Amino acid sequence: MLRRKRKPSDFSAEIEAHLGHETERLREQGLSEQEARAAARRSFGNVMKVEERSYESGRWLWWDHLRQDLRFGLRMLARNSGFTVTVVLTLALSIGANTAIFSLVNALILKSLPYSHPDRMSTIYTRITGSRPSDERHKLNGEQWELLRDNVPSLIPAVSSPRTSGVNLQAGSRVEYVLAGRISAHFLDVLAIQPVLGRNFLEDEDRPHGPKAAILSYSLWRNAFVANPKIVGQAVSLKGEPYEVIGVLPEGATTPLNADLYVALQPGRGGEGGGTNFECITRLRDGATWLEADAEINRAWQMRNQRYELENNPGAQVTYHSVPLQRGETARLRPQVLTLMLAAGFILLIACANLAGLTLVRVMRRTSEVATRLSLGASRWQIQKQFWIENLLLALVGGVVGLGVGFAALRGLLLLLPEHFLPVARVPLDGRVLGFALTVSLLTSVLFGMLPALASRNVDLRSSMASRAVAGGGSLRLRQGLIAGEVALTVVLLAASGLLIRTLVHLETLPPGFNPNGVMTAKASLDDVRFHDPAAFRKLLVESTAAMRQILGVQQAAAGLSLPYERTLITGGLAIGDGREAGQKAMADEVYITPDYFAALQIPILAGRSFSEADGPDTQRVAIVNQVFARKFFHGANAVGRYLDKDTMIVGIAGNVAMAPGIDPVAPLTNEETMYVPAAQIEARQLSLLHVWFQPSWIVRASGPVDGLTAQMQRALASADANLPFSGFYSMRDLLAKTLVTQRLEVALLSAMTALALLLSAVGIFALIANIVAQKTREIGIRLALGSSIRQAMMHIGAPGVRASALGLIVGLILCAGVLRAMHSVLYGIGVYDAPTLASVVLALGLVTLLATTLPTLRIARIDPAKTLREE
Repeated sequence: MLRRKRKPSDFSAEIEAHLGHETERLREQGLSEQEARAAARRSFGNVMKVEERSYESGRWLWWDHLRQDLRFGLRMLARNSGFTVTVVLTLALSIGANTAIFSLVNALILKSLPYSHPDRMSTIYTRITGSRPSDERHKLNGEQWELLRDNVPSLIPAVSSPRTSGVNLQAGSRVEYVLAGRISAHFLDVLAIQPVLGRNFLEDEDRPHGPKAAILSYSLWRNAFVANPKIVGQAVSLKGEPYEVIGVLPEGATTPLNADLYVALQPGRGGEGGGTNFECITRLRDGATWLEADAEINRAWQMRNQRYELENNPGAQVTYHSVPLQRGETARLRPQVLTLMLAAGFILLIACANLAGLTLVRVMRRTSEVATRLSLGASRWQIQKQFWIENLLLALVGGVVGLGVGFAALRGLLLLLPEHFLPVARVPLDGRVLGFALTVSLLTSVLFGMLPALASRNVDLRSSMASRAVAGGGSLRLRQGLIAGEVALTVVLLAASGLLIRTLVHLETLPPGFNPNGVMTAKASLDDVRFHDPAAFRKLLVESTAAMRQILGVQQAAAGLSLPYERTLITGGLAIGDGREAGQKAMADEVYITPDYFAALQIPILAGRSFSEADGPDTQRVAIVNQVFARKFFHGANAVGRYLDKDTMIVGIAGNVAMAPGIDPVAPLTNEETMYVPAAQIEARQLSLLHVWFQPSWIVRASGPVDGLTAQMQRALASADANLPFSGFYSMRDLLAKTLVTQRLEVALLSAMTALALLLSAVGIFALIANIVAQKTREIGIRLALGSSIRQAMMHIGAPGVRASALGLIVGLILCAGVLRAMHSVLYGIGVYDAPTLASVVLALGLVTLLATTLPTLRIARIDPAKTLREE
């Protein structure tokens, strides 16, 4: 391949020189010029055959033939530009959708975590067998953490808060709201991340009441501290008190929390350590095995005082086992992403079926060309190879364009996702994604090119040369089968997206229990040492809400720990203090509020009274419960005047409001047992703990639009504390959208792919009918000339498309009977076999089929029967 080849002209010149020498020799023997020339040629033999043999010996013929086939294929595709553009666009959309979704699959499931030796990293799962089996990620309390830390030598363990918390950082003269991750010592060691400046946390810094220390992310160090290389060792004001900066993480370093800065968790058995509030990650030590580690975990946790996993589950057994960290981090999104990947695969199959039909029609239209080439000596393999090469060219071009479409779709998808929605920092288009796109392109070439290429083997030379027909009944039945297949897959996608849409509508139209119109809310972090003092906390709430009520157009102003549509604090261990239910344990969501909370949100008080300014720290402890609480724990009896924990009197019953569940998360929105308490009666111990987890909200209700309302709310808060910024402003619809973000994303993505599938199916039906009209123009003209009406002709021609769609609909509904059952866990308020959804699927497919069959048959009205007869 690399040596310099002789030009054919050089070899021809050499042959001509040889013939000239031989001719000259024969002339010297007495022959004439003509006789000598003829004798020399007879002596040499077939000149052309020698030239061909020389050409073949100096080259790889398959390469020359491939170049010829490629050039011919490009010319054919350029000549049929409409067909080429249709195929490339179809491939680009289907391959682009698959590439975008596969990028998520790659980042969440296939791609290794960006840490050293990720195969040695894990989290811990709890496996419960019995009447209520489960296998879920385990959250630790303080006792479990200490047993794991001190009694499992095979692992380097670490814990963290489940999510980041908002805190206020004073950088220079301004206060910034940042996200803090609370991590134990060795957390960064488990991730094998070493700071570029400074060090990781020491164990002494991670003990309860240990020194205050912080590690900055690279971006925060660069932006807030202008990349000061001497920042290590300096003190910064964080949460209202000084923290020593002990390190700066490397640029691009990622953690499961992805926070702006990190502080020591300082876990213990008290406070938040009294509940299961810690996420765990581990790294296997050198020389240890996972079996040894699991055995040590189970032995260590057998020493626990309380086995809460077995409560209310008699006869159950519990064991603990290590699971790769990547699986644990991505478990929440794995089912949704794999479902989207399956839907994208359906899109690809529909596109291939569609393109196979279009390519088959094109091959049938080239029957005379195939017959001509066969009659001139081409083999059937050469014909097939030519069709394969054309399909491969189309697939590669479609793959390249599809890669661009996938990149754009992925960027758009990532913009739609809320911040920190994905547990991975980046979703790259890396080599694996590029390889996937190439593989899909080649696969589509095989899928949509196989049937048409094989169809070229059935061309009969004699009949094809003699007949003007370009396709037979077998070809029509094959195309009908392809359309029935793609319609069946489209039906499944239509039904799945319809169920998700119905679920989202159900959730968004649930009775909210309050009036969301005209309400603006704002959040601020009170995880600040200044507000651990109940008096300072009460002063802040009273002065800030009073200032907000002075804003022109504001009717009510209040504050509360959480709002409707949000998840709130769960309080366990409550006891009914009197009556026949005395001693019964209760668990409820707890919300502290200011007196005007119910009025600002217009939540009705159904019995008793609301809170007042008189409900202060030195008065009778009071609470208001909602209907669900009263119905569950007091069995319909009047709860007003009853006691909780012997010293808290219930003074009112409020209406239920829709909220994100915490006690029993069976749906994204529900009504749970809720207890409201006055903010003025919250104790210092509760304040220091609550505000680590939650940011309270300020609420204003306005009579109409208020110019600059958010700025005026910030000024009102600053009048109470100049160094307390709001972290964000939200309408109630914003909070609802945030709670239902997963459902909305599922609906948006699956609906987009379903719309694409429906479009491809419509194009397939349209192309089938249009081709039948083109093939049977003579027959239609004769029918019209013999008395058939245009309506009858249109029904006759459109029937194959309708039959194919009807068959696809039936097969699709049969598939739905099995496939939709897997969606049970993501449907709320509707059944798997929802009659309105299935009826909508049938109606939508019927309308699309009617449109796709009617439009091409309108050409029948333009056929002139007289002209057809003259041509005959």
